[in-house]
Amino acid sequence: QVQLVESGGGSVLAGGSLRLSCTASGFADNTYCMAWFRQAPGKEREGVAAIDSDGGTYYVDSVRGRFTISKDNAKDTLYLQMYSLKPDDTAMYYCAADPINPMKPLGHKEYTYWGQGTQVTVSS
Repeated sequence: QVQLVESGGGSVLAGGSLRLSCTASGFADNTYCMAWFRQAPGKEREGVAAIDSDGGTYYVDSVRGRFTISKDNAKDTLYLQMYSLKPDDTAMYYCAADPINPMKPLGHKEYTYWGQGTQVTVSS
């Protein structure tokens, strides 16, 4: 059974940094695509960053240059390093995974497995 467990969320001031982690278990191997999504109250779920099985990375424009997605295959852990956080980054952040590289890496309908989420709150 595949499980994704996020950690690392919290409250920071604007301009601060956080690193989110997502530990995966239950996959047969490391050849799967993983991504971070976020959802703020009253808004649709948004793809933030993704990394495919070949190491290709994808970012939504609003975070490019501030966030970095990475994956440690030895630890089965996905990371999202977030710098220069803004109040608009406030949301519940979810980890997602799929055994097949999706056609739209930042499309939430492309992913089969989801974590429970970790809250990120950025105050001004």
